[in-house]
Amino acid sequence: MVAPGAAVLLLFLGAVVLFGCSTQDNSPPSKYQIAAILLQGDQFYRLNEAGMRAAAKKYNVKLLVDNSQGKIDRELTLVDAYIAKSVDALLVPPKSQTGSVNALRRAHDAGIKIIVYDLALGADFPDCTIVSDQVGLGTSTGEEARRYIEEKLDGKANIAVIQYISQSLELGPLRPSGFVQQIEDMPGVKIVTKQDAWLADMATDIVETILGGNPELDIIWAANEGGTVGAVRAVRNTGKAGQVVVFGTDISEQLAEFLLDDDNVLQAVTAQKPFEMGYSALETAVKVLEGEPVEKEKILTGTLYTRNKPEEVEKIREQLKQLAE
Repeated sequence: MVAPGAAVLLLFLGAVVLFGCSTQDNSPPSKYQIAAILLQGDQFYRLNEAGMRAAAKKYNVKLLVDNSQGKIDRELTLVDAYIAKSVDALLVPPKSQTGSVNALRRAHDAGIKIIVYDLALGADFPDCTIVSDQVGLGTSTGEEARRYIEEKLDGKANIAVIQYISQSLELGPLRPSGFVQQIEDMPGVKIVTKQDAWLADMATDIVETILGGNPELDIIWAANEGGTVGAVRAVRNTGKAGQVVVFGTDISEQLAEFLLDDDNVLQAVTAQKPFEMGYSALETAVKVLEGEPVEKEKILTGTLYTRNKPEEVEKIREQLKQLAE
């Protein structure tokens, strides 16, 4: 016979064992530890991260994510931290094609597989580089703007270009060059100004000033999401809806809603594929770690969304909502 005190102790121990069994994590251990650096916190990079997390779940990878906040010194600190953690692979959008090389080479020399995304690195040691066709992002909306000028403005237009060259001397000129190439041979078209503004509030202020000084302006083209949002806001704030239209770059729920609005301000945007980019970056890292052959470079083409095809805009808006949840 078991003494009463001993019986209580046995019951307690049994409950502990049962509780431990019921809460034990039976999922297999992560196969690899992969680190990812984001360049900033906008929707583009949030969707990059969403793609990475989806791939990490599929391939049973432990994913570590941090943000360099667009600062080269923070990027270097993060790279060194991941070297110390001995991660298996590093996914990184280099802040600088040249300034990021030394830190990433240290990671490579430490045996870490390097997958570069969004901006190519000025070195050949990354296992794969995954980027958007940056010139093509401008080309696509340039073609759409040309069509608008020919059909709506009798081939004549005054245009303002909103870009971000001072933020990225390497990447910044590419999208504007693609846009300008599509309209520069039109004799009735004049680019009246090119100014930097990549954040929405910054672009709103700058475009309002441009509109005040250029009453003859017909079109604004912006090179990124923030510039496009700011340009639309500025047109609305200054009462120029119906007189000035906007073409832009990137896609978000807000930009999709602008394309669906009845005010006719935002005409078209060319979107990157950030979810696919992030997913492909992590998937490629796993393939490299598994010893599978991969392409040295992947270039993702953009997708044009216009107010003339609202069903396509509605579809991407719903997809963006789902990814944000």
